[in-house]
Amino acid sequence: MSSKRTFIWLLTALWMGSGKAQTTAIQGEKPLIGISCSHPERRSAVNLTYTESVIRAGGVPMMIPVTADSLVLRDVIKRLDGIIMTGGEDIHPSYYGEEPIPQLGKVDSLRDVYDICLIRLAHDFNVPMLGICRGEQLINVAFGGSLFQDIPSQCPQSPLQHQQKESSYQGTHLVRFEAGSQLADMIGHDEWLTNSHHHQAVKRIAPSLKVTARTADGIVEGFESAEEYPVWGVQFHPEALTLGGDTTAHRIICHLVNKSRIFQQAKAIHQRILSIDTHTDAPLEFTPQFNLGHREASQVSLPKMEEGHLDGQYLACWVRQKTLDEVHTQAAMRRVEELMSGIERQIALNADRCALARTADDLNRLKAAGKKAIYIGIENGYGVGTDLDAIRRYHQRGVTYITLCHTRNNAICDSSSDTTQLWGGLSPYGRKVVKLMNKLGMLIDLSHASEATFWEVLKRSKRPVFASHSSAKALFGHDRNLTDEQLRALAQQGGVVQVCPCPDFLRKDLKNATLSDFMNHLQHCIEVAGIDHVGIGTDFDGGGGVKGCNGDNDLINITVRLLEAGYTEEEIGKLWGGNFLRVMKEVQQ
Repeated sequence: MSSKRTFIWLLTALWMGSGKAQTTAIQGEKPLIGISCSHPERRSAVNLTYTESVIRAGGVPMMIPVTADSLVLRDVIKRLDGIIMTGGEDIHPSYYGEEPIPQLGKVDSLRDVYDICLIRLAHDFNVPMLGICRGEQLINVAFGGSLFQDIPSQCPQSPLQHQQKESSYQGTHLVRFEAGSQLADMIGHDEWLTNSHHHQAVKRIAPSLKVTARTADGIVEGFESAEEYPVWGVQFHPEALTLGGDTTAHRIICHLVNKSRIFQQAKAIHQRILSIDTHTDAPLEFTPQFNLGHREASQVSLPKMEEGHLDGQYLACWVRQKTLDEVHTQAAMRRVEELMSGIERQIALNADRCALARTADDLNRLKAAGKKAIYIGIENGYGVGTDLDAIRRYHQRGVTYITLCHTRNNAICDSSSDTTQLWGGLSPYGRKVVKLMNKLGMLIDLSHASEATFWEVLKRSKRPVFASHSSAKALFGHDRNLTDEQLRALAQQGGVVQVCPCPDFLRKDLKNATLSDFMNHLQHCIEVAGIDHVGIGTDFDGGGGVKGCNGDNDLINITVRLLEAGYTEEEIGKLWGGNFLRVMKEVQQ
């Protein structure tokens, strides 16, 4: 173990009160809040106002030593429940594409690298993050914004002295907060007397952030995420004001600590439950150069599964439908084989981190072994042709569900998206498919199916069925969503609907679909079908992903929202896998 790693390990152990770094939260354990350090004279240092304000808010502060070792910082971040990016030196303008001006102050290149790495890692893991002064500015830069290098020379019209000489324990100027913003809610006011110790400031706000506080001269004093991520920034110093007795400033630190406590609880719950995403189209990304073990490969990857605390992932072999003739059908079947081979190759490439799973017990076994479970599904029965033996072969190879159709009618059934109905539900061949799938213990997926198909399958299937990625038609009338009547019928039959964070299914204004929209659909399905008949299927890499939940790493945010909504660990466990795995066991028995 390197000296850097040893130091981090000992420091983490000290703060967590144990001889080894723990990752499981104990009931009532205080959240661990990392604090970024400055770098004077080759030392890692932090002002006591930061550590003391965290302690007063009910957190445990941990200094994060300055280092450019990204692996060490990743090890630290995944243990943290929250992080404060602190004030200090100027930021070199090369990070936002500008040349330095003469008024630029002291910079520290090592600290810039260290801080930007911390910010990006914290965002990857969805660790609640508060930036203060330099920390606020650097979050904006890391997310694609820019800065005024020097307010007096670049904003000469500004009447305020932002680099004040008064004590940081007292307020010196008013800041106005956007009504309805999280900052306004934290402090409970539209205006508040704060302080400043800076000559740099946000110039162009990053696209994923929104300004929520300004001074009278228009200088940005606060922002929050515009995409529902746990990120906040303030130009003033609430930690110093807190120690000066300002109870309003204390609320900002308390907000971070409280969010961190919920995040801590979410991580701990995921260690105890089994979680599975029942639908992604990741195999479409599997080029010869693709590696599921590389984080940036796609919305789905093994590192992102680790960051989002996801145990199992369905990889769907989706085939585009063409005409219902022998030539095109055979081509579709070859495409399924090709996609399955791609999945098998990815599992082989990452055999130390994942394995093929076929049963509910496999998920539990692989989690205990420290591996991710990879399940295989087929999306669109067009890819199984009109030969029942093909279904048997796919099943033997590891396929555990088939989505009967996609956006057009096929040889099995009618689709919800087609303009006409070919069969009025299932075809004669489709009825044989349902019977065989029941016999083999394969799950029948009704996402994309027409209502006539849905009702006929429920009537004919001897086993529970499910919808791998659908949402609530009562909230948004997309043809691929399920009506309340369908939700109740699916529950009565013992099945489960896997609600999908796909913008197409959530609202008319697709570009602005958010995690909140998804949570509305999830909650509606729970209210209608019951807590025992709802789960989660993302459709990542196939159109799925919203602001606040746009990859495997963001899935922990759903659990955070469920906790904030008052769901218990038992209920969260049902939604994240318990309900689907129950259906899988019933189908496979």
